[in-house]
Amino acid sequence: LEEVFGQSHLLGQGGALSLMRGPDCLLPSLILWGPPGVGKTTLARLLAQDSGLFFECVSAIFSGTEVLKRVFEGATGRHRVGQGTLLFVDEIHRFNRAQQDIFLPFLEDGTVTLIGATTENPSFELNPALMSRCQVLTLKRLDLKALEALLLRAEKEIGAIIPLQQDARDHLLNMSDGDGRALLSYVEELLNLRSKKPLSI
Repeated sequence: LEEVFGQSHLLGQGGALSLMRGPDCLLPSLILWGPPGVGKTTLARLLAQDSGLFFECVSAIFSGTEVLKRVFEGATGRHRVGQGTLLFVDEIHRFNRAQQDIFLPFLEDGTVTLIGATTENPSFELNPALMSRCQVLTLKRLDLKALEALLLRAEKEIGAIIPLQQDARDHLLNMSDGDGRALLSYVEELLNLRSKKPLSI
């Protein structure tokens, strides 16, 4: 999980996510609670890769009940042949209570492992029945050290140094306000990377 920055309380030695890694570990369903741009999506993708699970991603903002039904049909087919599915749901709190209830039987029988991402307190936004089947992990806003590491990785990826003096570079990090996605957007604007692939967090 080296691609995830600034979550040492979860990824460091003895951290909850460190103990969940590897093909021999049974990954539980999780709710990742934290501010925007701290690596929730990347973390879910890497956990799926680590666990050998098929990665399925939906956004509760753009998806409805019909999308969920199709996702669970696909997961059920994979489950029958021994392939697990990690279902990542971004902004899971946007699903209403009835939609959240759809997840329950598929979590119960192991058809899917759920990782839900939310910027809102899940205790208030998610059904108790769903919450009882998931562990809640809190992600922190990225500190300046983590943002600097992300900036260095971005420079390595694009093969160029951001053309800023140190005080301007520091200002760029502070402007990002702990949001790694915002930082990468600023970098793209600075280098005019319109013709290159977007940087990801």
